[in-house]
Amino acid sequence: MQELIKILFFGDVVGKIGRNTVINYLANNKSNYDFVILNGENASHGFGLTLKNYNALINSGVNCITSSNHIWDKKEIFTYIDTADKLVRPLNYPDGTKGCGYRFFDVGNHKICVINFLGRVFMSPTESQWTLIKNNIENLKQVTPIIFVDFHAEATAEKICFGKFCSSLGVSAFVGTHTHVQTADEKIINNMAYITDVGFCGADNGVIGMDYNTSLLRMTTCVPERYEVATDNVAILNAVEISINPNDGKAVDIKRINKKIECIENSGTEEDFGH
Repeated sequence: MQELIKILFFGDVVGKIGRNTVINYLANNKSNYDFVILNGENASHGFGLTLKNYNALINSGVNCITSSNHIWDKKEIFTYIDTADKLVRPLNYPDGTKGCGYRFFDVGNHKICVINFLGRVFMSPTESQWTLIKNNIENLKQVTPIIFVDFHAEATAEKICFGKFCSSLGVSAFVGTHTHVQTADEKIINNMAYITDVGFCGADNGVIGMDYNTSLLRMTTCVPERYEVATDNVAILNAVEISINPNDGKAVDIKRINKKIECIENSGTEEDFGH
């Protein structure tokens, strides 16, 4: 029987309700997976990631945390990002940026490389993800054939095009993040698992995880309003399961997870949102 590595990737985790939902899910399901990744740039009160929350997620069974533009929102990130060996920030920030844009991890007798990129359409300017993946892929594949890409981007067309480009270079899995809305287009492209956006983990009754009323004020008055993380008794859990042949890095299956889960702990104020 063919040996496969089974990876679980959670879409953007939003606030305390998102963290608790992921932690509780892993308590019951971690043993089903060889490797667990999540996007954690919104994990601490919707903006950034505190060290305490980073440690809590890692201790729950998460093997790697990807991020993106909001990873810098909690200023304490600058005090620990260089020593957080399971945290990846976008590779296409300029040279000299703190943190690491890709990391290698041991999965049994094999290795996996996790890379994070930021999109450039409707986003702040960054280096070209096209050039970086093309220039680095061969060196990465000399270490492992299993290359996993989290592409944090706004535009659907950019995600689809970059995904196909990555598939032509031998990437194993390509997941889109950022919009917090799960797409129904999971597929295998050129032996690469693909989905345009995994979605998010957070409150069901909010606006992509944020409070409806503050979102409404921002959109109807055009006056800046501080976003607050939504609270609810029900959480959305969006993720994908991806199976990869570790010998050649080719994906053989991708499945979406889209669940509504009753929250075990869902009340009270958001903790550890920093400054």
